[in-house]
Amino acid sequence: MIRKFFPLDKNYVLESAQLSLEASLLHYLVDFAKVEYLLRTNPLGIKDDVAEKIQQHTGNDFRHLHDFYLNLAGVFRFKNYQHNQLEFTFDGRDPFDRYCEEWTIAFKKWVKEFCRHDNFIRAVLDLTVFYPAESPLLMVDNRMHAFLNQHFDVKIHPQKGIIKKMA
Repeated sequence: MIRKFFPLDKNYVLESAQLSLEASLLHYLVDFAKVEYLLRTNPLGIKDDVAEKIQQHTGNDFRHLHDFYLNLAGVFRFKNYQHNQLEFTFDGRDPFDRYCEEWTIAFKKWVKEFCRHDNFIRAVLDLTVFYPAESPLLMVDNRMHAFLNQHFDVKIHPQKGIIKKMA
């Protein structure tokens, strides 16, 4: 377990499924954000410096999105498996494969929801396409963290893990 987000966060099979999909799902996130940005800001496809840089970006360096991914994975476990860590299914499928499928579906659904917000798209692009290679992590990471807190109505505390916000 990389990080325990809540007291019953002990579903190691789910966490390993989530970690195994990190690179491919972050690639999906960045590609989706790039397409959404271009469709919103440049629907005619006019070539300018920003559009050119986004279209030419082929990097696979997602290390600045790693913490966001881990937090989102923790939120998924908190929302879906907070009380029941052991579940028996009788469909004959391997739990790892089932968790991979569930997590992929939820992640892609959330990415589509998140990309409705311009601030989220800008933060993703700032951490990938427009991020200077030699720079340390900037405040953009905090924007991603705050977005998760607001979207899911939780607080992700460094020591205490995920805490449900009180109304």
